[in-house]
Formats: sequence, C-alpha cells, structure tokens
Amino acid sequence: MHPDLVQFRQLLRAACAAAGVPADDRARLVLSATLLAEAALSSGEHVGIETASADRRLAVTLRLPGPVEQARRNTLPLLPDAGDDAAPTWYLAAGQDRAPAPADDAAATREEMLALIARADGLAQQQRELKHELAETNSGVLAMYVELEERDEQLRKAHAFIFRELEDALRPPPPDAPGLELAVHYSPTDPDSPTGGDLYDWFVLPDGCLHVTLVDAVGHGVTSTRHALTVTHAVRTLALQGHPFRDLIARTAETLARIEPGLAATVLLARIDPATGRTTLANGSHPPPVQVTPAGAAELLHPPVVGRGVGFPDPGSPELTHRTLAPGDTLLLYTDGLIESRRDLDEGFDRLLDHASAHARQPIDTLPSALVARMHDVVLHTDDTVLLAVRLTERLDGCRAGES
Repeated sequence: MHPDLVQFRQLLRAACAAAGVPADDRARLVLSATLLAEAALSSGEHVGIETASADRRLAVTLRLPGPVEQARRNTLPLLPDAGDDAAPTWYLAAGQDRAPAPADDAAATREEMLALIARADGLAQQQRELKHELAETNSGVLAMYVELEERDEQLRKAHAFIFRELEDALRPPPPDAPGLELAVHYSPTDPDSPTGGDLYDWFVLPDGCLHVTLVDAVGHGVTSTRHALTVTHAVRTLALQGHPFRDLIARTAETLARIEPGLAATVLLARIDPATGRTTLANGSHPPPVQVTPAGAAELLHPPVVGRGVGFPDPGSPELTHRTLAPGDTLLLYTDGLIESRRDLDEGFDRLLDHASAHARQPIDTLPSALVARMHDVVLHTDDTVLLAVRLTERLDGCRAGES
C-alpha cells in the first residue's frame, strides 16, 4: 500500500534509475502515473506498481482500483503501450546511465520538469529545422516546376512550329488561277495537332482549268492523314496523265486497292473552266457542294446518282454534275465536320445554305473562316473541317472542264 504520492513517485524513480531510463522518459512516466493514481492514493485506495526489465526495456504496470476512461488515457504525456483500462503498462528503453534520481521529491520533480522543457525545446528545434528543410525543398520543387514549365513552353512552341510546317506541306496554298479567286479554312479536331484525314489538293491543268480534290479519309490521326495524302497524290497523278475526269475516282480506288487495302475515304472532285464558268463535279460518298450567287441564292449540288468513295464497294461516280458559274458566283466544297457540329445533318445543310446566302458578297479571303465560325457557334460533335471557296471573277479563254 502506498500512503502518499511522494513514496509512489520514489518507487517509480527508483525503478527507472535502476534500468538507466533517461530523465525525460522518466519524467513523462512519473507524471502520467501520478495523474492516473493521484485520486486513488489521496482517498487511501491501493495502487500497485509492477516492474520488470528484459531485452533492454523496463516494463512498468500500474494496478489501479478501477478502470480509466480512454479519453483520459489519451491526454497523458506518455501513453501506455499495453494493458487494460485498470492496468496500463509502459515500456521504456533502458540505458547505461544508472545515476539515481534525487531523493528529495521536489528536487526530483524539478529535474524532471527541466528534462521535459529540454525535450520540448529539442522538439521545437527539430520542428524549426524540418520547416526550414521543407521550405528549401518547396523552393527547390518550385524552381524545378518553373523550369519544367519553361521547357514545356519551349516544347509547345517547337511543336507549334513543326505543326505549322507540316500543315503548310499537307495543305497547299491556293494556286494562281486567272479568272478565279480561291480561299480555304481548315479546323482540326485537336488544335494542338494539325494532322487528320481531311485533306485537299488544287492545281491548274495545262489547258487552264482548275482541278480541285477534297478527301475525307476514315479515321483520325497520322494514319488517316497518310491515307488522305495517298488519295490526293493518286488523283493528281492520274489527272495530269490525262485520264478522263469521270474515271478518276474509280481509277484511284483500283490503283490503291493493292497498295492500301485498309484505306477508305470519301472524295469530291471539281473541274472548273474560268473561261465559261462551266463546272463539272464527281462525287464519291461526299457531302454535296454549294453554289452561291452574288444575290444570295444558295443551292446544294446533289449528284444525279450518288457515287461511292475509295475503299467503298463499287467505287466511282457513275454520273457527273454539271453547272455553270456566272461571274461573282461562289462554289463551296467542304468536309462533313462543317455540317455535323450539332449532330443533325439536315439541320447542318439548312444552316449552311442560310449562312452561305448571308455571306454571298463577303470577300473571298475571309469567307471560309466566317462561315466556319457561324456553323460552329454550337459544337456538340467535333471533327476536322475543311472549307474551300472558289469564286469566278471573269471569263477567259476556254478549257475542257465539261469533259465527261
């Protein structure tokens, strides 16, 4: 039985001194045990102390007359390591220093308080050092982040330059075609990547006629770009070799069937005579062009019989579409990304006719971009978009655009 707290603390200190427990650990143990046993000892109840040393550890167990609430245990300076609510146990690291604690309770308490203060100061210093290290680490991380951002910006600029060069290589500028004004607008699905399956080609034939090829290859990315480029090059080669205009899509499909068996693309061809305005169209599964007069009359030029594109069954254009452009008339050739932004094809055609009519007299160099902006005011479905505009300004000496 322990008559008072002084003797109780002396027993704990003696056990710690015999095991060589450091002063700050001893201080936390004595304070914690005192807080738990004080009420019982003050009322004359028995509190037992059991100590054992093994494996360089001192085990101290209190035998209290009643359980201690968990909330109270959680506030102790040194939390018990084991035991139930009435028999908490602490395990303390033993050491080599076995100097006894002062016999006087007040002196021992003062020594223990100083040890706790020193421990608190040490922890505060460690916290300050940790904060300093963290600040330096954060500063280093921030500097690294800034450097990575700078490098990322440099890469973006380099990619943008490469993409512009690639875009210029893939999308030829308007050729010099006397009697005709030409303009183009291209909008990629991904603004950071100009490659896609929507490509075009236009050139002036030896007889003065303008030839236009518009291709929309199935798929996206580099593969579709390669397929579209293959089609435009094949059409150009066959056209310059003098193959009949009506056979170009079918001959292109036949030529590429063995080279690119997985290729599929819609194709629209136009042959325009600047002398007479006579225009011939060959359509292989492609959206129909639009003819717009200066007065604002706009019309979809559907083929008499719908043809099929390259890679489709029975490719070709069985019947050609023939129209005559008057001075000031504009021909619009486009890919389906222009009319499918709202996911309703019929609505897309209606809106295209309305906007084409409203922009009939707009300068040709700004017309394609203005039309695309109006058509894409609401975008529910994104796709590559190409819009070519050809306007007849005057009639020159004739060519063979009406060839069937």
